Formats: sequence, structure tokens, C-alpha cells
Amino acid sequence: MNEIERRRTFAIISHPDAGKTTLTEKLLLFGGQIQVAGAVKSNKIKKTATSDWMEIEKQRGISVSTSVMEFDYKDYKVNILDTPGHQDFAEDTFRTLTAVDSAIIVIDGAKGVEAQTRKLMTVCRMRKTPVIVFINKMDREGKDPFDLLDEVESELQIKVRPLSWPINQGARFKGVYNIYEENLNLFTPNKQMVTEKVNVDIHSSELEERVGEQDAEKLREDLEMIDGVYDAFDVNAYLEAEVAPVFFGSALNNFGVQELLDCFVEIAPNPRPTTAEERMVQPEEPKFTGFIFKITANIDPNHRSCTAFCKVCSGKFVRNAPYLHVRNGKTVRFSSPTQFMAQRKSTIDEAYPGDIVGLPDNGIFKIGDTLTEGEQLHFKGLPSFSPEMFKYIENADPMKTKQLEKGINQLMDEGVAQLFINQFNNRKIIGTVGQLQFEVIQYRLENEYNAKCKWEPISLYKACWIESDDEAELDAFKKRKYQYMAKDKEGRDVFLADSNYVLQMAQQDFKHIKFHFTSEF
Repeated sequence: MNEIERRRTFAIISHPDAGKTTLTEKLLLFGGQIQVAGAVKSNKIKKTATSDWMEIEKQRGISVSTSVMEFDYKDYKVNILDTPGHQDFAEDTFRTLTAVDSAIIVIDGAKGVEAQTRKLMTVCRMRKTPVIVFINKMDREGKDPFDLLDEVESELQIKVRPLSWPINQGARFKGVYNIYEENLNLFTPNKQMVTEKVNVDIHSSELEERVGEQDAEKLREDLEMIDGVYDAFDVNAYLEAEVAPVFFGSALNNFGVQELLDCFVEIAPNPRPTTAEERMVQPEEPKFTGFIFKITANIDPNHRSCTAFCKVCSGKFVRNAPYLHVRNGKTVRFSSPTQFMAQRKSTIDEAYPGDIVGLPDNGIFKIGDTLTEGEQLHFKGLPSFSPEMFKYIENADPMKTKQLEKGINQLMDEGVAQLFINQFNNRKIIGTVGQLQFEVIQYRLENEYNAKCKWEPISLYKACWIESDDEAELDAFKKRKYQYMAKDKEGRDVFLADSNYVLQMAQQDFKHIKFHFTSEF
């Protein structure tokens, strides 16, 4: 129970460029995991961000894959998942949200709430995940703090309660007043150091000495207004996902981050029950259960292997113990389970609910698989998607056919994209959600598998998985649509419709065929 109580597992989510990865870096700095925080984009600092370890992430300054990191802070064990903000990789972020107990949403103080933030918040609302909002980049000119709070309330459809308050902003930014702890934090721009805290009674004249007359007056007015407008902070309302506490700061200058972390470890939920199709699984149950929410190839460039990320839901995971792989019905043992610090990893002997364990995967896992001590359980709610963009993938170097095959198979296992094999001409078609994924696949094939590919255009509208109890009608459909039939990686029938009209006609003509738009049915 002690171990469960001290676990905090959360994801950091936001629109691209709001500062998720920079915030992750600073949290790791406080956790003592890194001595110098790297910059996401900077020519002066040669060290790149710890959580962006793929080559392509370092070059472009964006995250393309969720990275998992863990550290100890005070008496707590914090598991942190830095997710990609770019919408082409939203699939990865949605899956990550199934494996966490709470989330921190980062918002850019100048831009306010953006499109991708709204989408991710919808997923948190569906799952009732508690969220804390961190309004970043206060050292730049931005919107008025009260306007920002109104915007968060209306756009993300959740009540807010500020727990810290900025004193001015941009070039005149003096610091924040910590409402939660009732002290003043003064700002000195420094990317590596932590700023000073002062205990000041806000009604005393010491406040004027620290921040000047005008700002002191404004701060008192603002704090009065906050108490008048917003209800007092209630931890239970936050845990029920009805209220989002709000913090202000600047992740790049390491400001306001420690207040966020101190308050977070105190109020954030410890591991919660997980819903399986059969029943609710409680974290304190004695027997181990867990599910795979992500698979990554080539974390270690020297070993061409895949790693499956397993979220521990209940009981205790023990190294070398026999566990049941529910989908295969086979017993598996893991001699080298690992825990992560982005790319660095260390072998562990045991893990508790809330922890994320890396399991070596030689092709036995798919996303959504369950591991138990023998019980038949299926955890639900891992979304898969219907691709919107399609291209033929062709081998650009005939000498490297084997490498290309292996690369495509491993990358498709990650769930980044989907592979279809056209039954008419046996050509391979890759389907993705965003254009950027084609570039990432091509780049990773070349750099991680030493295989070159080229893309050829194909105009398709949607991929639909089809099934029917009426064999004769299914056969008739396949014969008529022969050129547009394909098989997916599992060998299931997929109809590749080339326009919305064709799809509607097919649905009208063949009444007994079910058309599914995701591969989970």
C-alpha cells in the first residue's frame, strides 16, 4: 500500500510549441535526474532535450514519440510521460492518456488555448482524468491573466482555480505570488538556476520594497478579485475532474515549475482502478495485471529490438515470474524488464501499480495486450484509427529488400501507421493520419534499418474493415471490388474506397456487410 500511495503517474499534454518538453526537462532537473537541462531548440546549448532522443526529434525540435521517464522527488515516485503535441502523432498521445492517472496541460501565455489542446482535453473529459493547467512563457508579452482563465474555462469546459498569480509579464515580469503556500517568488532570468522564495505578508509594506508600489497595489487588487470570483480550492473537486488548478510561470527560465511540482505531488491522485471488459481492477489487489499501451522499435540503436511499454494496474510485477499473455494463451517470463529515463534504461526486479515497465518484445505483443497471473482479462479503451492518407511504398534499393521488410514490420507494430497489401497487384500501401508520418517512416527506415524507400501517390478516400455472416454476399462483394480489396497485417479483409460516393453505394448495395472504420471491432 505504501508503494501505491507514493506513485504519481501523469502525462504532459499540449498544442505543439507550448513548452511540454521544456517543462519535462525542468521537472527532471528538480528530480535530480539531470544536472543541466538541455534546450529543445537552441544553437548555443549543444545539449538537446533528454526526452527527445530520436535523431529526427533532435533535428526538427519536435517530439514524435511519447517518452517515459521516472524519478524520485521528496517521498514520491513520479512517472512522467512527455507526449508529442503535433496532431500527426495525436494517436500516440491518445493511447498514452489511457495509461496515466492525471495530466498537466501546458498553455502558451501569448497564444492561449489552441486546437490540439481542445482535442486532448476532450479525451481527458471522457476518461474523467484530473488536470492541472500550467500557463507558460510569462516572461514574454501575452494575454491578460484573467482573460486567459476565462478562455480556459470556456474552451476546455472545466472550472479553474488559480493557485499562483503573476506579477506583471513580459519585460516587466517580477515573479509570481504562490496562493497555495502564501509566499512570493521573485523572478531572475536564469535557465539553469532556481529563484528565491520570500515569505511576505501581502498587506505589509515589504511587498512594495520587493516589487514596487504600482505592482504591489495591482497584486492586492487581483488577489481580492480572485477570492471574490473563484470558489476556494477543493482537492476533491480536482480529483473528480471538475476543477483545474492553474499555475503561471516560465519553464525555459525555470520559474514557477517547483511550485507546480510541490503542489502536484501533494494533491495528484495515486494509481486508480482500471476498467477491464470483465470487471474493475483495483490497484491494491494482490495479483499482477497490466496492459501494453505502446511499442517502440530501436530505443537502443546498437540492438535492433522492440520494447513494449506495460502499465502495471494491480499487484506487483516481479522479474522472471511466469505471467499469462491473454491473447496468445501462452506463459511468458521476462529476464530483463527495464525502467526508463527516455533512452537510458536500467533493469529492475519489481514494479508496483502506476509504474511503466519496458518489456523486450520479439514480436509477441500488440498494442492493447493484457498480462495477468492467469485470469482472463481484457483492458479496454485503446483507440486505433482509420487512416486518412495513403501511399504505395516501393523499395528504392533492391539489394536491401530484407532490411526494408523488417523495418516496415517493426514500425507497423508500433502502431504509427498501418500496412495494407493490395490483393489485385500485391503492392504494399501505407496508411497514416498525417503527412509528417510518411517523412518519419522514410527517415527511420533509412537511419535505423539502412533501407531506402520511395513513395508513390495513390488516391484513396478511406480504409474499411469488412465482415459479414452472409458468405455468398461477401464473396460477391470481393469479386465486384476485386481491384480495391486488400489485407491488413493480421490478414483481415479491408476495402479501400476511392471516394465517399463509392463507399455509400457499396453500403447501400450490400446490406449484410458491416463496414468498420477502425481495426478494433
